[in-house]
Amino acid sequence: MILSVASYFVVAAIAPWLVRLLGRNAFVVLAALPVATTGWALARAGSVFDGRALVESRAWIPRHGVSLAFRCDALALLMVFLAAGVGVLVLVYCARYFDDDEPGLGVFAGVLVAFAGAMIGLVTTDDLILLYVFWELTTVFSYLLIGHRSEHRGSRRAAMQALTITTFGGLAMLVGLILLGERAGTYRLSEILADPPGGPLVTTSIVLVLVGALAKSAIVPFGSWLPAAMAAPTPVSAYLHAAAMVKAGVYLIARLAPGFAELAPWRPIVLITGCATLLLAGWRALRENDLKRVLAYGTVSQLGLLTVVTGAGNRDAALAGIAILVAHALFKATLFLVVGIIDHGAGTRDLRRLSGLARAMPITCLVAVVAALSMAGLPPMAGFVAKEAVYEAFLHRGRADTVVLGALVAGSALTAGYSLRFVWGAFARKHGVPTTACAPLGGLLLAPALVLGASCLGLGFAARSLDHWISSYADLFPAGGTDYHLAVWHGPGIALYLSIAAVCLGIALFLAREPVTRVQLLTARVEPSRLYDLLVRGVDRGALQLTGTTQRGSMPVYVGVILLSLIALTAGAALGRLPLPLPDTPRWWDSAAQVVVALLVVSAALIAAGTRGRLPAVLLVGVTGYGCATLFVLQGAPDLALTQALVETVSLVVFLLVLRRLPSRFHDTTRPVRRAVHIVIAVLTGGVLASVAVSAFAARTRPPVSDVFAAAAEEAGGKEIVSVLLVDIRAWDTMGEIAVLAVAAIGVTSLIFVRRTRELPRLADRAPDAPPLPGGGDDTHPGHEPEPEPEPAGRLVAARTLAPGRRTVLFEVVARVAFPTVLVLSLYFLFSGHSTPGGGFAGGITAGLALLVRYLAGGRYELAEAAPLPAGRLLGTGLVVSAGAALIGLIVGGAPLRSTVLDADLPVFGGVHIATSVFFDIGVYLLVVGLVQDVLSALGAELDRRIEQTRDPDAERTVIV
Repeated sequence: MILSVASYFVVAAIAPWLVRLLGRNAFVVLAALPVATTGWALARAGSVFDGRALVESRAWIPRHGVSLAFRCDALALLMVFLAAGVGVLVLVYCARYFDDDEPGLGVFAGVLVAFAGAMIGLVTTDDLILLYVFWELTTVFSYLLIGHRSEHRGSRRAAMQALTITTFGGLAMLVGLILLGERAGTYRLSEILADPPGGPLVTTSIVLVLVGALAKSAIVPFGSWLPAAMAAPTPVSAYLHAAAMVKAGVYLIARLAPGFAELAPWRPIVLITGCATLLLAGWRALRENDLKRVLAYGTVSQLGLLTVVTGAGNRDAALAGIAILVAHALFKATLFLVVGIIDHGAGTRDLRRLSGLARAMPITCLVAVVAALSMAGLPPMAGFVAKEAVYEAFLHRGRADTVVLGALVAGSALTAGYSLRFVWGAFARKHGVPTTACAPLGGLLLAPALVLGASCLGLGFAARSLDHWISSYADLFPAGGTDYHLAVWHGPGIALYLSIAAVCLGIALFLAREPVTRVQLLTARVEPSRLYDLLVRGVDRGALQLTGTTQRGSMPVYVGVILLSLIALTAGAALGRLPLPLPDTPRWWDSAAQVVVALLVVSAALIAAGTRGRLPAVLLVGVTGYGCATLFVLQGAPDLALTQALVETVSLVVFLLVLRRLPSRFHDTTRPVRRAVHIVIAVLTGGVLASVAVSAFAARTRPPVSDVFAAAAEEAGGKEIVSVLLVDIRAWDTMGEIAVLAVAAIGVTSLIFVRRTRELPRLADRAPDAPPLPGGGDDTHPGHEPEPEPEPAGRLVAARTLAPGRRTVLFEVVARVAFPTVLVLSLYFLFSGHSTPGGGFAGGITAGLALLVRYLAGGRYELAEAAPLPAGRLLGTGLVVSAGAALIGLIVGGAPLRSTVLDADLPVFGGVHIATSVFFDIGVYLLVVGLVQDVLSALGAELDRRIEQTRDPDAERTVIV
């Protein structure tokens, strides 16, 4: 089972290549995988349906009790048949539904195959955490499939709505699964159901899991996303919204019902929400004019029925629930495929514009009639067999079940009504509507619907076999005094009379469709989609109002609030513990040099606070940074000093780049009172933090945790404590920090480029005869499009891009010569950081400094020559490499971010000692290089371009807003 599920994701990865090679016919090749899965399921059906479940498990994260555990019993195998069997037919259908030039067809094929694998994994997994992983995979893949035609606003909106609602339910379910697993002491689903735990915590967990299941199956109040998802291509609707994804919630209810249906909140939740969904959605389906939306609301209605029956908690209901689940997947997938055929042939799905298609499409009409008869519950269809079983399950079971039975009969009447509406709307000849022209259709487009339609009929006659397949699952429930079995005919009885009454009432609703429509127009004041829109709009407006109230655009106010909060909280906690512990003999310094440097830092900070010039302020702030680096050196921390000096250098240059577009002096408009407040806040902040730091050291009662860092570093195979701390001991913190760096880089780029990211200008794009400009730019002559001229090797770029007055040839030559040396130094810092000062961050900053020097020497064209890869690609690659290195330990069965020490003797290099955490550091290195390059592109190259475009002597005095 593990290999079978994994094979779907492997095939999904090569599916785009197959589509490029074979076009739409690649779908037929891809269908071979679910065919193999169906064959595997058939080969094991006998033993599984006899009650012998297949079990397979591999250790994954033993420390946390998570394993790749799979278990295939009768319920799971039936779901595998649906996911794989219907998947085969849908993939074959796609081979003629789409054209070869369909945009994104390769990605669509890969995602559809991956979704099938996620669905099969979901129904066969026996581990709660793995269940959630597959659950969320189906959510993500459905989002991509629904939004396949992303150029359409409706598709994007529908995909986002489905993602929002199902993700909300999934998060609630995750909390419930964790609570359930912790309370049960195991995350094995089969073990939990064999001995269900109890207590309030379990009740809470089951309610949260039900929220996730109801959201996934579009049950009230989460039902608005599925009708909107009809913006997806028809194969997606036939597979996800009829046979697979929406059944996931029903499957989870059916899976948990044997163990938890007796919990107090279970039955009220599933019965009330299920009945409400059945009636509301069925009523709505009677007035839809789009054939897909008729089926969409019908699907929501039937999901309500499935929720009621599978969650009722008795044997007969369980038998009927799985029977109607299978029947619904067959007839609803058939009808969705029929809609796609009609749309292809007639060019519309609007039943008001369709007329006379029964004669133009006789086979399609026959298939639709068979599926609609099964949906309406007429004999001898599978839907009739299942519907009779549903009625029998709620007969003679008390007043509450009698009320539920009445709702089920009413829902069945609505189902019969919209079944008739669908067939009439699609194929009947309508008065006053011209006969619809129909294009010829291929056999591969019709064959899948024909096979599914035949299954609706064949499964009805095979009711005894279906009963045997389901019985091993149904027998997990208490019998309740009955021993009902599925059959195509039970003879006259209450269930048959109820079926007849429901069908007759459905016919009456259809015949009275005009009065019914008028009544609906009077009552349908609130649309589920409108409620969703109102909710989203309300959240947006509330967030905007809150932001506008609390964030008025004043940086001094923000910083003041943060510092005052820090002072209040810290001082408040300290006052509760007065008197604060203070050291008896405070140690103020270790050497006179520290005093000198500290006085220099303090003096520079005070002068920077009072200066009016922007350039002196930036330089003085740089002095404070370099002063701190010097203190690190004097204190015996060369690693910290190296990083501090590198960061300070890059920051200083970036500040200077920005100053080109800012006024040279600060315009001081601060009132004296506000200035006094700022001074008070600054003094209080410094005093409070200094006092807390001193008292914290004096109050220590246990050995500091840093005492074990040396041993921990040695255990990790390193000697440099800071580097080991970043990539081994506190690697999770580093992972979060590099993600923040990536977000910061994206923010800088989006603020500067406004509309879209610009790539660095290449020298080959310039005209060979273009004159040098003061910094380079888009200087090709109007109407002149010269052929790119390759730049001679070794020639300085600035010779063609910078005016002579801005060039410093010596600087350019030194930058060119030093560039590879600095890059080698950065790589040395990267690979030696585990044992000596350096690491990925320091190495990345060093490489960034090399790029910075090249830019300062020759402008943005020189930077482009030095940085051939886009900054975004470096940022993304760095994140991927770091995340991949973090997950490798998890994949091989250990802990995430687990490191291993490797020692080897190489012919040239001799003895090599390396820790696998260096791969994590490589990701950090790439990300930092991308960050520096991105900042240089935005605040350097792009500002150069804007200054040159203005040709304004005062351009450098313009403030960017």
